[in-house]
Amino acid sequence: MSTRMRDAMLSRLAELRYEPTEKRVRAVLGDQTVVDTTRAVLVWEPRRVVPSYAVPVDEVRAELVESTSDRPDDGRPVLHPGIPFAVHSTLGEPYGVRLDKLDRDGAAFRPADAALDDLVVLDFQAFDAWFEEDEPIHSHPRDPYHRVDVRPSSRHVRVEVGGELLAESTRPTLVFETSLPTRFYLPLEDVRAELLPSDRVTYCPYKGRATYWSTAARPHLLWTYREPLPDAALLAGLVAFFDELVDVTVDGVPRPRPDTDFAKAIVEESGM
Repeated sequence: MSTRMRDAMLSRLAELRYEPTEKRVRAVLGDQTVVDTTRAVLVWEPRRVVPSYAVPVDEVRAELVESTSDRPDDGRPVLHPGIPFAVHSTLGEPYGVRLDKLDRDGAAFRPADAALDDLVVLDFQAFDAWFEEDEPIHSHPRDPYHRVDVRPSSRHVRVEVGGELLAESTRPTLVFETSLPTRFYLPLEDVRAELLPSDRVTYCPYKGRATYWSTAARPHLLWTYREPLPDAALLAGLVAFFDELVDVTVDGVPRPRPDTDFAKAIVEESGM
């Protein structure tokens, strides 16, 4: 991404943004549905790259209680999904959500913005299940301006690390996803490295449930969507490497390693 494009993206992220959605949205806490609304609003706090759901206060079937769980905003330029919900970048009041013996401190936030006066923003991770209409969703609400374009290709892709060839393919599938590096998904048969099972699992609200493979040298180095969501059906069974941790050459041209928080989390977890 060019400096100009990055600056434009950061400028847009600097604002508090919100947009109504006509989807029926439900949230479950324990075994009870505590939100069931057709009046939800997607809210992006300043510098947040993914939205949260705000719902009418009078449609929350749980008690909102005072909370002191606010965490300081350290001013980092981007608040990615790994940054806790309790880090707020706009003025407002945090609340806990209490239902019977369940108490999720800091799981709600009421922004000071007048346009959101009757709404409360909810921490997606604090609830046990979410639904858009009758479809379960994972990780975070879907952004209506986020695209995932999956394109079969005949480019020549080589993946190496330290001079060792890990994979080579002339039948990759490329994924172009808003604000993220291009990913190269390869048939498993085109991977040369010995793969070891990994217990890591992540969820993408656009592509589905990802499981991981490790190599002898690096844990959780590549992933696959065994049963992707419909918009990513072409990815079923293919594997992608963390290009941040390997060297990728496409049609003979080396690609710079991207710098993302996803790979940083892998490095931190594994102590590399």
